[in-house]
Amino acid sequence: MNTRMFLRAFVFLLLLFIVLYLGMENRHRVDFYFPLVFEKKVTQPAAFLFFAMFAIGVLAGMALNSGGGGGGGGGGDGAGRKRK
Repeated sequence: MNTRMFLRAFVFLLLLFIVLYLGMENRHRVDFYFPLVFEKKVTQPAAFLFFAMFAIGVLAGMALNSGGGGGGGGGGDGAGRKRK
């Protein structure tokens, strides 16, 4: 396994643990206002809102990191070029 991939997985799991821990410790209900989408306030347990924000962040990160990256550069180290 690549070190970078391991580090990314570790950070992801650490963030997931933090969200789950916050959700377990904050069991009260919270009011969430977002007038652009919801006409009235949304009242849900804090754990649900923490998880929802985490999921939105993960999806946004996946959308930013995915994409048509295949067209850039031109071989970075020049391994294909002839040297004199």
